[in-house]
Amino acid sequence: MRLIFSVFVIFYSYITVAEEIVLTELQAQNLGIQLGHLVALESVPLLTAPAKITIPPKNDYIVSTLQAGLLQEIKVSIGDKVKKGQVLATINSPQLLELQQQYLNALNALQLAKADFNRDKKLLSEGIITERRWKTTQAQHKILLSQVNQSKQLLVLSGFSKAAMQQLITHNRLNSQLTVIAPISGVILERFVHSGAPINALEPLFRLANIEQLWLDISIPQQRMQRLQLGDKVVLENSEYTADIFFLSQQVNADNQTVLARAKLEAKTDSLRIGQIIRVQINQTHHKNTFSVPNRAVASFDNKSHIFIKTATGFKIQVVKVLGKSKGQTNISTDLPAKTMIATKGAVALKAHFLGLGGDE
Repeated sequence: MRLIFSVFVIFYSYITVAEEIVLTELQAQNLGIQLGHLVALESVPLLTAPAKITIPPKNDYIVSTLQAGLLQEIKVSIGDKVKKGQVLATINSPQLLELQQQYLNALNALQLAKADFNRDKKLLSEGIITERRWKTTQAQHKILLSQVNQSKQLLVLSGFSKAAMQQLITHNRLNSQLTVIAPISGVILERFVHSGAPINALEPLFRLANIEQLWLDISIPQQRMQRLQLGDKVVLENSEYTADIFFLSQQVNADNQTVLARAKLEAKTDSLRIGQIIRVQINQTHHKNTFSVPNRAVASFDNKSHIFIKTATGFKIQVVKVLGKSKGQTNISTDLPAKTMIATKGAVALKAHFLGLGGDE
């Protein structure tokens, strides 16, 4: 038993130290060996996963109004594309009348204060009034000017247009109709109200989104996260759309043990819908040392993967790292240069020959 074990150790040591298989061209042909080159890869598929189409928060708006009233008319429907400043709805608001009256009162008070301001300024220069009275007049003018600006700003925030503002100043004509306008150009995603409904201040009316830029929220099994990197490319299933990963969460979803990876779509995507679930493939970009070879070019033994490099006298064995397989090809990582000549068919026969087992594929 000891003799047999010693012979086995000597034989095993020989086959692991040997680096080259000496073969003539005729012998290689008889083994069915075919040759080809290492093909460099620009990217390597890592995994596929489900993804949800989402909107960047900065492009998602809830449209409301600062004033309560009665919703008179809705001018848009769900799915409509609207432009910034477009009227979405009109509201009959008694509170709007109060704001307009406050603005007119503040304007009238400011005009009187301005007359006092100009008069006291002249009297001060003539030494008729004291410095104290002049400062009091100045302060009163500033207070009333601030009230006018505040009243005007409230009207503007409530949706009061410039034309309506000018009409109010020129004719002192109050208007209870409030217009709800689009704060951005985008698409109406949701409507929360209907015509004839009473509306409270700050109550949501519409959800409006700019869909020129979309995100992919991708659910990645937490055990696969080690290989993901920022900048990895995402390809949508059955489409030409691509995206780049710009965020990898540090939190694991306790319910399904997945981690959120977020990618930004690179182009406008009219065929995608908000909330849509799709399958995506994540590819990792490699600049060097990554190649694609036929599955038949790789042989496994001694718990490692190997390819066989063509030499002048036969084939040299090279250990490689397998990154994955797809459509009859194996993606590998090795320090060999591109275009290196290897055995693309017959790796199993070369393995058997190397191990002294004989046989063929």
